[in-house]
Amino acid sequence: MAKTIKELSEEMKHHLLKAREITLAAEEDGDRDFTADEAKDLREHMSKATAAKAAIEERKGNDELKATLAQLGDDIALNAKTDEDGKRQTASGFHLPDKGKSLGEQFTASPEYKGLLAQAPNGKFGQKQRVQSEMFGVKSLVTGGSDTSGGALVQNDWRGLQVGLDVFQRPLRIRDRVTPGTTTSDTVEYVRVTSVTNNAAPVPEATSSAAPTAPGGAGALVNNAGGGYKPESGVALAKVTTAVKTIAHWMPATKRALSDAAQIRTLIDAFLMYGLEEELEDQIVNGDGTGENFEGLANVSGVQAQAFEDDLFTTYRRAKRKVVTVGRSIPNAYLINPIDLEELDLLQDNEGRYYFGGPSGAGTARSLWDLPVVETEAVPEGTAYCGDFRKAVLWDREQATVQVTDSHLDFFVRNLVAILAEMRAAFGILQPSAFIEIDLTA
Repeated sequence: MAKTIKELSEEMKHHLLKAREITLAAEEDGDRDFTADEAKDLREHMSKATAAKAAIEERKGNDELKATLAQLGDDIALNAKTDEDGKRQTASGFHLPDKGKSLGEQFTASPEYKGLLAQAPNGKFGQKQRVQSEMFGVKSLVTGGSDTSGGALVQNDWRGLQVGLDVFQRPLRIRDRVTPGTTTSDTVEYVRVTSVTNNAAPVPEATSSAAPTAPGGAGALVNNAGGGYKPESGVALAKVTTAVKTIAHWMPATKRALSDAAQIRTLIDAFLMYGLEEELEDQIVNGDGTGENFEGLANVSGVQAQAFEDDLFTTYRRAKRKVVTVGRSIPNAYLINPIDLEELDLLQDNEGRYYFGGPSGAGTARSLWDLPVVETEAVPEGTAYCGDFRKAVLWDREQATVQVTDSHLDFFVRNLVAILAEMRAAFGILQPSAFIEIDLTA
């Protein structure tokens, strides 16, 4: 049998007094160190006192819990007893419901109902006979007495959004391809490569020291043959200034929604944060550079173009080659709209076989001409991109944050809050010629 709080308190007091006796003996003996036996006994008494104290705290917690549950409804069964008929009954006289039986079934099987029937020996009540049964109670405050128990205090079986918010969101992957950066300023200046001229060639030893001459005394100088002149190459650069842009949105919510349902707050955070990233991806591709928009891939000057040629496979391959031969870069991805990617998946050869494995095959067009494919709705249908996405940089000024406030309009007096999410970033393309815009329209 478990010890009472009083018994545990006496036990703790006993061991503490014993421990005190040991320490007093050492102090009175010239404040000496404990002997081996004293140290052993002292540790034992302190350990038992600590265990007793922990047991007291546990019992107090259980007693407080019982008291709280009793206030909510004594049908919790913590204080229930079994009567002579084997029925569980609370201290206040209410019978506890049997699981699996409806309220009507419990009532018709109760002694109170049988006593009511006993008032009508022939099965009928007299015309002026008063009909009254003893009290029959089945409280459903916490446990619930039926499958559809009413009442404000009966909690529904809330399972939350089990599928997750991600099923309503498109995948975001472009940011993973561009080069990440940071800035502490509101403006970013960077150098953009607009053209590259490579004239490197083998050069013979000079056999003449004659200076270049101008034909007819005018015009461009003509190098002397055998002068050993080295060819000149060049890189055209342009300084570009881009401002840090703010991407933000907000949504209203009630204070009750935030305080009473923690999962709601998580979903709101996830939704708002996702909204920022979705708009960021759209800006990286389609920003027109005006107002508060990025200068995106579709609108920056210097991006190469690839027209449709023969078929889709040929067109995609020509674009990859241009990145290498004209852009002097190494392509690392295609950006393709889901509709256009579906068209690739459905392509068949002359015998009706799918190029990418078909509906039951493992192969898909997630890799095209040995390059990974990023499926994104940010790219419009009928257009695709191929390029070296390392030559596009996203500078984070402020990472995405979520803030909550009631200091908006009359939200304070209406128990509403505004939940704001925002981020600040700048975007730049270092070498536009490293990207190809592909026209997929035949």
